[in-house]
Amino acid sequence: MFPMMPKNPVRLWAQFARMAIEAQTVIGLRTAGMMGMMAQAPGEPFRMVAEKQAAATESLFAMAQAAGRGASAERVMSAALRPYGKRTRANSRRLTKVR
Repeated sequence: MFPMMPKNPVRLWAQFARMAIEAQTVIGLRTAGMMGMMAQAPGEPFRMVAEKQAAATESLFAMAQAAGRGASAERVMSAALRPYGKRTRANSRRLTKVR
């Protein structure tokens, strides 16, 4: 009926929701660090910018690979989100460690 509608939108929404929640956590922690409310590694602002560039490049490459293999729209979108999700998860874990 809807050709562009993913077959399993719940999985894609769950992937996006988890990444969004982790991203908000990272933004809050980094903001607190920049305001001096918590300890922050000296290179954190640079890391914040550099990892976005790397994630964008990986995301475009993964999306192009999936589309080139003839994957469904859902799998292409999932492939595009994966590099961002990997980084938000790692940053959330790293920044919430008790020191």
